[in-house]
Amino acid sequence: MTKQNDILAALSVIQDPDLHKDIVSLGFIKNLEISNDSDVSFTIELTTPACPVKEEFKKQAHAAVRKLSWVREIHIGLSSSSKPQASFAQKGLSKVANIIGVSSCKGGVGKSTVAVNLAYSLSKLGATVGIFDADIYGPSLPTMVDIQDPHLYLDGELLKPFNAGPVKLMSFGFVQHEDESSSAAMMRGPMVSQVINQLLTGTNWGELDYLIIDMPPGTGDIQLTLGQLIPMTAAVIVTTPQYISFIDVVKGIELFQTLKVPAIAVVENMSYYLCGSCQTKHAIFGDGAIQRLKKEFGFNHTFSFPILPNISHSCDNGVPYVIRYPEDEVSRIYLQLAETVAREVSKIKFGAYELPNISYDKSLGILIKYENQDGFYIPCKTLRLSCRCAKCQEEFTGKPLLDANSISSDIYPLSMNPVGNYALGINWSDQHSSLYPYDFLKTFSS
Repeated sequence: MTKQNDILAALSVIQDPDLHKDIVSLGFIKNLEISNDSDVSFTIELTTPACPVKEEFKKQAHAAVRKLSWVREIHIGLSSSSKPQASFAQKGLSKVANIIGVSSCKGGVGKSTVAVNLAYSLSKLGATVGIFDADIYGPSLPTMVDIQDPHLYLDGELLKPFNAGPVKLMSFGFVQHEDESSSAAMMRGPMVSQVINQLLTGTNWGELDYLIIDMPPGTGDIQLTLGQLIPMTAAVIVTTPQYISFIDVVKGIELFQTLKVPAIAVVENMSYYLCGSCQTKHAIFGDGAIQRLKKEFGFNHTFSFPILPNISHSCDNGVPYVIRYPEDEVSRIYLQLAETVAREVSKIKFGAYELPNISYDKSLGILIKYENQDGFYIPCKTLRLSCRCAKCQEEFTGKPLLDANSISSDIYPLSMNPVGNYALGINWSDQHSSLYPYDFLKTFSS
């Protein structure tokens, strides 16, 4: 036992950068064995096979154990424990560990492109992945991903998903009769919800680390049905630089907040154009939306993709861009997005988000209190004047549009609620609603 304790003590210096605990206390070390010849073997069981730091963990673990003078040989294995959520009670989803919604709340912004390339990027990281195309009226998956066998098969009582390389697929576009595939689906809302339910929960997805849901545009019945039918783990929101798209991002955030689904990343498509004769990024549709999302909503993870003819060409010809151009800069950004999704999902499942306790005192203001830290009060009027929405600050200069006389000294919060894992939402007594990123609130502590 002394030698085992030595090994565990040596490994306890290795910290998970996202969960902020050492790999021993997190229970990552499994099957530790020490032979009579002082050979050491163990497995590092990760939260996901797509863990972007798995090789670094292995390298650090080898170096830490090597420092023990009595150790002869070291054998380290890697595994993962992406366990299904108990709440996925439906048969088809019973072995799915995480469900990620990719949503735009607006059509034509490249949401399906993001969903497909995110799925294949997660697969490249070592995860088992599926994609469900939830757009009944305009399914994109059959165009974007070419499948070899277009026939539908049953696997017992469930549908057998289609396969394209390592990724499993299901879409209404695959199950339509051939003579209907080019026609519009004419169904009322309740029938659409029923079809989505049948295809999503009635497909035998098998063991998946991630099921990517390509959400239909909008924030109506279908989106709410999906959110209530399955407990999504997290969401990725897709937009473009135009202001009208930014408005829809806000709607998407509100939708997922209602469904208690944290939005973990924002993707801005058509962000810029590189003409080929210079390296200048031409913002054809305007810029500033990403910065505004960071500033107003506290998003830490935003990704910008260029206007690139090869992206459209690849999608139109049934081959995901990250598969056709694996070494391209755009594919590298998609890989970063996939790594972010893997890390954020692990943080969600391990409760690694440190959210403050928020309370209100009529005389002192709003108390922000993090665990094991001294709390601090922010006067209500000071915080109300610091609102950074478009009605309270100039969009490009950040100049305040309010002065001290425009806000009553008696202002108080009617309600305060967390928005995802990144911000605090306050409904004020003057009927204004504000959103404050937690990082911004911390600036009042000094």
